[in-house]
Amino acid sequence: MTLVVVTVMPKKGVLDPQGQAVQGALAHMGFAGVSDVRVGKRIELEIGGDDPAGQATRMCEDLLANNLIEDYSVEVAG
Repeated sequence: MTLVVVTVMPKKGVLDPQGQAVQGALAHMGFAGVSDVRVGKRIELEIGGDDPAGQATRMCEDLLANNLIEDYSVEVAG
């Protein structure tokens, strides 16, 4: 089994209301130097077989990411 890490983030230019809420909360807490916050998700998969990165990529295309509004990256971690 191979550990594969998928990171899914909103595409640049796509409204990120969760990121805006976090940015506002940080400013309210005194962290005024934060100019942009994007909130995404990290998905860890244990995948068997010969091509775990390829399988994870297909999973992203079919289910894990909304390709209209999200970008993703696939990293084989171990």
